[in-house]
Amino acid sequence: MITRRTHLALLAAPPLLAGCGGGAVASTEGAPAPSRETPEPTPSPEISVEVAPQQIPGLGPKTWAKIPADTRQAVVATGQGRDSSDSAVVLYERTAAGWQAGARWPAHNALRGWTDHHLAGDLRSPIGVYTLTDAGGLLKDPGTKLPYDRSISFTAPGTGFEGEPLAGSFDYVIAINYNRQPGTSPLDWTRPMGAGRGGGIWLHVDHGGPTHGCVSIAEEHMKDLLLTLDPGLRPVVVMGDATSLSR
Repeated sequence: MITRRTHLALLAAPPLLAGCGGGAVASTEGAPAPSRETPEPTPSPEISVEVAPQQIPGLGPKTWAKIPADTRQAVVATGQGRDSSDSAVVLYERTAAGWQAGARWPAHNALRGWTDHHLAGDLRSPIGVYTLTDAGGLLKDPGTKLPYDRSISFTAPGTGFEGEPLAGSFDYVIAINYNRQPGTSPLDWTRPMGAGRGGGIWLHVDHGGPTHGCVSIAEEHMKDLLLTLDPGLRPVVVMGDATSLSR
């Protein structure tokens, strides 16, 4: 088994789900003035040119201020409501023309929605902007540029809140740097803010229901993220309910 990182033996036990959660318009040249000898020319139609936004839509000044200036990739997870477990994920990439949006993917977040002050076991996902530096999973590395830890410890047993099987939920994961040490395996349980503030918040494969704190999307989209995210572009996740993110 080949990995990009070997985690410590104390991480050998499978992670609990609670740990994962726990325009502009182009101008046209003016036509010559009409004369009596020639018919007046038909005006050329204005050509609409779509210009990428300089700021990601839906993000207010407080949220925007938290995004590092050198970030060029942002995974935006927007919840339907403060207490809703339904959300959507869009990957934005910053180019010379502005921020370009990818496809909109359905997603789940924590059972009880979102919070500004996440605590272990509160069944809410933390609102905020967090860097993305490390990945892993039960399946082999699909070719990501992120450090990737493959391990059987990413096995997800049992069922979810709606009785759905959790098997395969951790086939692919991307660690969200909330209360964790960047540059380590997603399985590393170091909690800089203390155990009471929770941790193990990941992007992972959707199992068809609410999570304990993570954000989940379909396996094919998780693979897309892994293949697209580039540490050199300083990727972050921007996550929260729509109202909170708009502030």
